[in-house]
Amino acid sequence: MEKKSDIFKILIFFAIALDLIAWFLIFFPASLTGAELYFLKVGQGDSSLAVLPGKDGNGIKYLIDGGPLNGGLGENLGKIFKAGDRYIDLVFISHPQIDHFGGLLDILKNYKVGAVLYNGESSDDVNWRELNKIIDEKNIVKIALGAGDGIVYASSTVSVLNSFGSAIGSNDSGLALFLKSEGLSALYAADLSAEAERAIVKNGNIGADVLKVSHHGSKYSSDPIFLKEVDPKISVIEVGKNSYGHPSKEALNRLADIGSQVFRTDLQGIIKIILEDGKIKVFSI
Repeated sequence: MEKKSDIFKILIFFAIALDLIAWFLIFFPASLTGAELYFLKVGQGDSSLAVLPGKDGNGIKYLIDGGPLNGGLGENLGKIFKAGDRYIDLVFISHPQIDHFGGLLDILKNYKVGAVLYNGESSDDVNWRELNKIIDEKNIVKIALGAGDGIVYASSTVSVLNSFGSAIGSNDSGLALFLKSEGLSALYAADLSAEAERAIVKNGNIGADVLKVSHHGSKYSSDPIFLKEVDPKISVIEVGKNSYGHPSKEALNRLADIGSQVFRTDLQGIIKIILEDGKIKVFSI
């Protein structure tokens, strides 16, 4: 975990205009910059990347979930990482469901990873067994996380908000992660139901600039009380073609009710969020 990747230098945005489909800009007061949050286009599944400022000018990379099998996670990372960069500091797996870890099979084979952090659950899924085989063969550190656990590196923190031991194997057992880094905050809500979201509210102080919307915009998530407490300026729905009706009209309406600006990976592609000169900037790559 102490090993750090090489610094990921951002090119001036107009110099990479060919890679930019659209851009959006939201103004509100803040002063610090540095973190880069990416919400990846992996189809019907979850995968996010946080590139955070580290010590001595080096950046660190946290990958939160990997999307489904054949979701294109490697292609996503290839658009973000500089040529030859094959190191990820931490890989988080919110819970062992294939739409959250499937894409990690190839990534763990082809990238060097500092550690894998997960919710402590196992699965009989053959792909989960294969993933753990790769972890063992490559001697990757694997650590189970629970409520109250946290990671601190330089000026950035990641906190685990929940632990639902009685909900083992369900969506509510997924790790909800709260990230703070130099003025920018994000809450990654995995596949939590409304009930689990309301349980998180009891923790207090969960207000965030950015929300990774629960369960791809399911109508059974995005609880109004939870959304009011988070009060995100920006909400991102990681979703692809599906037969579940995601994102639901109910979830979209509840997000609209709190005035959050919604972005979707099925419509905008890879979504990049930064804080620069007191402004949150959102780019669609």
